[in-house]
Amino acid sequence: MDDLNSLGLRTRAGKVHILDQQRLPQELVWLNIETTDDMVRAIVDLKVRGAPLIGVAAALWLGRLAEGGCSQQSWLEQAQQLRAARPTAVNLAWAVDRLVAVSEPWNPAQINALAITVFNEDVEQCHRIGEIGADLIQDGDSVMTHCNAGALATAGIGTAVGVLAAAKARGQLFSVIAGETRPLLQGARLTAWELRQLDIPHRLICDSAAAFMMSRGEVDKIVVGADRIAANGDVANKIGTYALAVAASHHGIPFYVAAPWSTVDITAAGGADIPIEWREQEEVLGAAGSFGNVRWAAPGSEAANPAFDITPAALITGWIFEHGLFLDPAEIVAPQSGGVVGP
Repeated sequence: MDDLNSLGLRTRAGKVHILDQQRLPQELVWLNIETTDDMVRAIVDLKVRGAPLIGVAAALWLGRLAEGGCSQQSWLEQAQQLRAARPTAVNLAWAVDRLVAVSEPWNPAQINALAITVFNEDVEQCHRIGEIGADLIQDGDSVMTHCNAGALATAGIGTAVGVLAAAKARGQLFSVIAGETRPLLQGARLTAWELRQLDIPHRLICDSAAAFMMSRGEVDKIVVGADRIAANGDVANKIGTYALAVAASHHGIPFYVAAPWSTVDITAAGGADIPIEWREQEEVLGAAGSFGNVRWAAPGSEAANPAFDITPAALITGWIFEHGLFLDPAEIVAPQSGGVVGP
């Protein structure tokens, strides 16, 4: 396996290492993945996260597993174990299925080569998404984003935050408003950290302050990532995205989704066909791990904790893919048609 590097994942001498995103921003801790169970647990526990990156991570692990002498039958079983780790982010299943498709006849070198290709493709796709999306950013803009769709969530510069990184690289002058992203604070912990690394001016807000900020004219446009996009343009993304889109529509603010084409699930006719992951209620009732161990809910309280919501295509201004900006959801399932570049 080649030595590969991204902000959240790297390979060294045939081993796969992930940056533990649950320890950020307090600590930079790299974890060595030793078994498929390790990788599954890292994905489930959000130590490695972001729809594109968990697909890349699974692919690289399966490449290492194949070349490490794993039997074909055991490899196929472990591939399915990985595929089921998180149900909403379609990139995970997409990456695993690509490798499974070339596993007959059994050729470990071919599997590993494809895994490396998956990594390199994501780097290039993020670059293209960034360049296309940067055309939408104007000097003086205040851009709102949600959750984390940056370099920590991909093998490249990111999707939504990749757009901001590309605009910054062009010398454009703008600022960012990042929602904290309850309950696990990916916006506060990860996006704010990335924006600091990029030297992009930004302010962090409570998720519930977003509509108020829009009403004050503090937001010019919104750019978010996606975990799965249905054939009709409906988008599954981190919980809270739908509320942002509703508020943006009310205030006449453009709302863009940035994602690689691998996030499109043409088997899902609409958002109702996208499975939504529900996580442990303890994430809402309190905090643990790098946050400390605190329970703020009243004893005996229960919580509902959907990890994602569905934003209808009617609330989305445009979809930014590596092959263009699409303003009509009817064209999304025909990527060969191109799309338009620019606002």
